[in-house]
Amino acid sequence: MSTLGFIGLGTMGSPMAGHLLAAGHTLLTHTRSQPPAALVQAGAQVLPSAAAVAEGADITFLMLPDTPDVERVLLQPGGVLQGLRAVPQGRRCVVVDMSSISPQETKRFARTVEEAGHDYLDAPVSGGEVGAKAASLAIMVGGEPSVFERVLPLLQLMGKNITHVGANGDGQTCKVANQIIVALNIAAVAEALVFAAKSGADPAKVRQALMGGFASSRILEVHGERMIKRTFSPGFRMGLHQKDLSLALTGARELGVALPQTAGVAQLMQTCTALGLKDSDHSALVQALEHMAQHPVA
Repeated sequence: MSTLGFIGLGTMGSPMAGHLLAAGHTLLTHTRSQPPAALVQAGAQVLPSAAAVAEGADITFLMLPDTPDVERVLLQPGGVLQGLRAVPQGRRCVVVDMSSISPQETKRFARTVEEAGHDYLDAPVSGGEVGAKAASLAIMVGGEPSVFERVLPLLQLMGKNITHVGANGDGQTCKVANQIIVALNIAAVAEALVFAAKSGADPAKVRQALMGGFASSRILEVHGERMIKRTFSPGFRMGLHQKDLSLALTGARELGVALPQTAGVAQLMQTCTALGLKDSDHSALVQALEHMAQHPVA
């Protein structure tokens, strides 16, 4: 069994950390908010700083909201890098960032950790709160193959579809691509259901019919149902998906790539933010289209 660190015990991080603890590993944690009582009761140790976690752990996992949060936890005084620099010479630790952040900044973070004599993987996830709780996340990993092999048994405690994509930053690039596909599919389902509803058809029956044809998809199944039943409590918050599309569009500008459909969905999400839906599930994107059509799905 290993001594592991976990920083970021929110909606996703808490159940992910719980799976590591349940497997018998020693778990060192740090969070700016109150640590989840269930984790503490199960034996997780709460330390006063990210530095203390990184110094004591063989492998430290991060699960944070955005790029600036990862930079703060890694590089500021009391952060992970400070802890790694206190590790005795000859002991090589690993930082595994499972947040969804900038691929370009990820490469910089990886270089900084490696210059301190340690290893870095970017391993963003897809599957939302449901996948985190069920340990069925898809995990996209960037970094050295040998480091990936070292960490793989731990990733398998949190996910099922685990792919080593390439070098540092490639995991984050894969996650951005994932978020583009998910966003465009949510928008397509929302447009179809708004069209059906305003045409006078029963959107629930339309969805049921479409589930048996070529238009069937996981998004139509799960998010289509959310749109019809109006269950917009967040599995994955709109604001976080909006952040991911911003990463996509920033990267596209740097690469000279056109992402017109992504830009369109980003505008729909901005409309949702203006409507006060930033903390709703990303399936609430349908409400931007309903607002423009002046007609609800249900």
